[in-house]
Amino acid sequence: MTVIKQDDLIQSVADALQFISYYHPVDFIQAMHEAYLKEESPAAKDSMAQILINSRMCATGHRPICQDTGIVTVFIKVGMDVRWDGATMSVDDMINEGVRRAYNLPENVLRASILADPAGARKNTKDNTPAVIHYSIVPGDKVEVDVAAKGGGSENKSKMAMLNPSDSIVDWVLKTVPEMGAGWCPPGMLGIGIGGTAEKAAVMAKEVLMEHIDIHELKARGPQNRIEELRLELFDKVNQLGIGAQGLGGLTTVLDVKIMDYPTHAASLPVCMIPNCAATRHAHFVLDGSGPAELEAPDLSAYPEIVWEAGPSARRVNLDTLTPEEVQSWKPGETVLLNGKMLTGRDAAHKRMVDMLNKGEELPVDLKGRFIYYVGPVDPVGDEVVGPAGPTTATRMDKFTRQILESTGLLGMIGKSERGPIAIDAIRDNKAVYLMAVGGAAYLVAQAIKKSKVLAFAELGMEAIYEFEVKDMPVTVAVDTKGESVHITGPAIWQKKIHDSLAVEVK
Repeated sequence: MTVIKQDDLIQSVADALQFISYYHPVDFIQAMHEAYLKEESPAAKDSMAQILINSRMCATGHRPICQDTGIVTVFIKVGMDVRWDGATMSVDDMINEGVRRAYNLPENVLRASILADPAGARKNTKDNTPAVIHYSIVPGDKVEVDVAAKGGGSENKSKMAMLNPSDSIVDWVLKTVPEMGAGWCPPGMLGIGIGGTAEKAAVMAKEVLMEHIDIHELKARGPQNRIEELRLELFDKVNQLGIGAQGLGGLTTVLDVKIMDYPTHAASLPVCMIPNCAATRHAHFVLDGSGPAELEAPDLSAYPEIVWEAGPSARRVNLDTLTPEEVQSWKPGETVLLNGKMLTGRDAAHKRMVDMLNKGEELPVDLKGRFIYYVGPVDPVGDEVVGPAGPTTATRMDKFTRQILESTGLLGMIGKSERGPIAIDAIRDNKAVYLMAVGGAAYLVAQAIKKSKVLAFAELGMEAIYEFEVKDMPVTVAVDTKGESVHITGPAIWQKKIHDSLAVEVK
């Protein structure tokens, strides 16, 4: 019988969460670099370059890959011959204490994103607890743990269907992936659970994302069963959709497709699909009674040395003197370097501003002629102005967009992923603009922020309205003042290019 100390599990969970906050899995880095090297879409290649540069910066600086440091998910297998020494807590409480330690570590504070009372007050728990924990009691004398930190942008794109037994899973996936938009920050992985019951399919889809990226090895040796055949078919066909990095159009949308299945009822075919984003974060460790787990840091040689440059065609602008007339000259897909002062605000701030407008109250900030950045930054450490501060998914603000634009005179917005039809219409009608920053490059983006202060709603924490002063912050014109969206035109162009290329190969 193995004796596991309570604090060994606590410390191992805490160490693993810190570890994955700044180290990508090596297989992910390698797969992303391979996709970068073969990418032909300039916009997609640029996005992947920023993600890879950001990854190396975080590995050397020990700061979060993404400002959304995730909801913690744990899969734990407890051997039946394990005994806990000095345990005054349940295993749930041990894991949550590990989460608490990790997210409040002064040297690398992680963003607390977990809200209690989700259908009511939605009050932040301040320490990112509780984790979502899945148990297996297995033969043996060890404790085996997989820890992940899943960002909200990718988790929100999870899809579930109860298909008929005769339905095509491939058809469902190919129909569903475009509907997910780019808020999950492709390229990443797709985890698919097939069978069991509704909840079993969802758990399998999440668990299989913990596996290593190995699709190219699978291609090389060939499939040995139906699941491996399905993985290869979906990998090729999803990439042929042309969605590309950040949804801008390109050759690579997924780096791998993972599938786990389970026997199901004769009348059922449950399927769940969960994506992992460009901030893929997970780690595996085993406790055998010898002490806390030790995770080996990847060698820096695993990270490609890529230099990102805006290019000679990039437009440098001053937000403090920018006019609506200047904005109307910006072209879809154009790179813009932002300088000067911008505001921040995301879900909670937008809801509060709209509530105030509906009551006829004056807003605490003047938005006229300003740009607002959809971001919830990590708290700064040391001499940082702000912690990692990448964009959040812009579509969540779509329902507020028309009222904010028409009531305040806001000129532009910055976020990640596409805008929906109601937001695009509002942007066009008000001659505003939407700019896209790269999701998964939060630490890199933060280097452009030179000053930061809270202007309003301080009690909302990371969702408060800040004023950032930025220098050469790179963004892409994603929706211009005429309502043209690169997230519509880009994938359409690249899907056609891919299909035309495949047609030539067939001939």
